[in-house]
This record gives sequence, C-alpha cells and structure tokens, in this order.
Amino acid sequence: MKIQWTHVAFRRLNEIYGYIENDSPTNAEKWLDRLLKKMATIKDFPKAGRSIPEVEAANIREIVYGNYGIVYKIKEDAVYIMTIRHFKQILPLADLDE
Repeated sequence: MKIQWTHVAFRRLNEIYGYIENDSPTNAEKWLDRLLKKMATIKDFPKAGRSIPEVEAANIREIVYGNYGIVYKIKEDAVYIMTIRHFKQILPLADLDE
C-alpha cells in the first residue's frame, strides 16, 4: 500500500522539523529519519495504529512516535497521512478533512 501526504500533514511535518532544527540541526535530521522509518510500518501494516478516541471512524488511526501522533486514514488505494500532532495538543478535527 502506498503512502500519500496531505498538505496539512506535510506542513505540520515542516513546522515540527523547523522547531527541532532551531535547537539542533543534527537532532532534526535524526528525528525525521526515525519518523519516516516508523511510518514504514503503516505501509505494510496499516491497521497497526491505534483507534483515536476523538474520532469514531475505524479507518482513521494513529501511530505513536515519541511525543507525537501520526494520524492517518486508510483507503482502498493508499494510506493518507492526515496530520502530525504533539500529544500536548488537542487534535484539530479540521485537520482530518481532505
């Protein structure tokens, strides 16, 4: 199954990366590399993520990476990365709109 990024998810990824990069470019690169490796599990096992309590849809799931949740939607043709959020943040449900 292929992975597709929404504009919102890609923007959030860049925001988080930029925030980490301000402290340490090396740590930002490590964070991104590990995040992408973690996401590889979604490609092979799309149902591996947990159901999200705020959302009552079986095809919307989240995998945990450190202090972040990667929220994605499973469709027949692909897995769509909807957003990335820090767990201290409330999940903005508007981010789940396509």
